[in-house]
Amino acid sequence: MQDASRPQTDQPLGMTVYDLPSPIDAVQADAKRVGNGRLRMLMVLLVCAAPVLASYFTYYVVRPEGRRNFGELIEPMRALPDVKVQSLSGAAVQLPELKGQWLLVSVAGGDCQAECQHQLYLQRQILTSLGKERPRTEWVWLVNDAAAVPANILPGLKEATVLRMPAEALAQWLQPAKGQLLQDHLYLVDPRGQWMMRFPAKLSTEGALKTKRDVERLLRASSSWDEAGR
Repeated sequence: MQDASRPQTDQPLGMTVYDLPSPIDAVQADAKRVGNGRLRMLMVLLVCAAPVLASYFTYYVVRPEGRRNFGELIEPMRALPDVKVQSLSGAAVQLPELKGQWLLVSVAGGDCQAECQHQLYLQRQILTSLGKERPRTEWVWLVNDAAAVPANILPGLKEATVLRMPAEALAQWLQPAKGQLLQDHLYLVDPRGQWMMRFPAKLSTEGALKTKRDVERLLRASSSWDEAGR
């Protein structure tokens, strides 16, 4: 028989009960974490894009009174389409691979006659006259059919990137001014791969000089974030 005066040393197993978080609190905490993550990502994107936006703001908004762009700004800009094109040798190229340079683009059929050749000549002269800024640019001719390029103009195209691109894909990306044809213009694409400017149709020598000035101003405005080469 157990002595009632003796202290009890054996106790039942102690249990501590903790409150569980409510489902509402858990959902709110998850939402807050997701929101903070998105905010940080947005801030990173804004920091990365800030130099580009600042250069365009400087060029198009904060400019001396009386300055007029010769080229027409494209709004909204249009990204290089993700299509496969071919070099004259038949090598396949994804068009977005051209990103990383300022592209001065012309369009014409492969059977390039006098007017087309004159356009290519002006295109080359505009870029060559940029001097030390030339390495930040690329001369691009997009051929919109399967016609053979005349052998006599091939030597003059050594500095050019000549690519065959389906006419349908071209028409969904580049557009001429009203009443003009696609081959009548030169087009400017920025290093991010955005078509952002179209120059007046059928450039004269004077028009080519004005085109050069526009390109020079854009190169200066983008010098803080754009470097030569890809």
